[in-house]
Amino acid sequence: MPSSSPAAPPRARPFQQVDVFTAEAGLGNPLAVVVDGDGLSNAQMQRFAGWTNLSETTFLLPPTTPEADYRVRIFTPGGELPFAGHPTLGSCHAWRASGGTPRRPGLVVQECGAGLVRIRQTGDRPAFAAPPLRRRDPAPSVLAQVARALGLKPQEIRGAQLLDNGPVWLGLQLDSAHTVLALAPDHARLKQLGVKVGVVHVDPQPAPGAHALLVRAFAAPIGVPEDPVTGSLNASLAQWLIAEGAVPRAYLASQGECLGRAGRIFVEQDDDGTTWVGGDVAPCIQGTVLL
Repeated sequence: MPSSSPAAPPRARPFQQVDVFTAEAGLGNPLAVVVDGDGLSNAQMQRFAGWTNLSETTFLLPPTTPEADYRVRIFTPGGELPFAGHPTLGSCHAWRASGGTPRRPGLVVQECGAGLVRIRQTGDRPAFAAPPLRRRDPAPSVLAQVARALGLKPQEIRGAQLLDNGPVWLGLQLDSAHTVLALAPDHARLKQLGVKVGVVHVDPQPAPGAHALLVRAFAAPIGVPEDPVTGSLNASLAQWLIAEGAVPRAYLASQGECLGRAGRIFVEQDDDGTTWVGGDVAPCIQGTVLL
């Protein structure tokens, strides 16, 4: 029998690691970015994402549509995502830091599994336009099982929606910041249920400059028990809660406190209904990786 062709030897590829939703490295959500992912197989990308053991690792590729500036594939340790927020901001930062020039000044267009995502580049803080949101009431049986896995009492849940902007989250609005911070989920049970859960408390009268939302994200089904700071979840929470009148059209959210982080998410909704989710990006590592 003829032998199969040997695998291509690894080559040096430009690599960056950045910290997203923070201006100070070490306080946000880290992201590994392989700036040149051309020629890598799905298995190679997944294996490297598992090796970095970060919540997401991305691979930049040439776009397949003339509208886009670049294409990105987003992997967690457990699989590929069609869209995610902190990888969008971090990948855009890495692309620009590597010499990428957008076709349109002040606006980068990213191609990903969920389609085209706009990233506004005005000022020092980039912001992505939240993808369209689909939401619905969760099945009562699912809500009850998730509540038990989180250790929540029914009266502690003020609102619940299934939120889908590419990733699907069960969003739960809780009664207090204490309830959010005190959660000790049964991650194994959440993985069995196959449900990613985002919990939020809304401060109706935050002090000037303070956060209005306190957020936590549990994603055991994709290999991330608790995510430090989550752009896709914050985008869908914003679209849900602004539509319900629970928060103003511009506010600050925080996430990551229980993991020793201090993520800050800046949300603003335009008059046309576009919801922009912004955050600082701190560079951490730059070099090459053999893949």
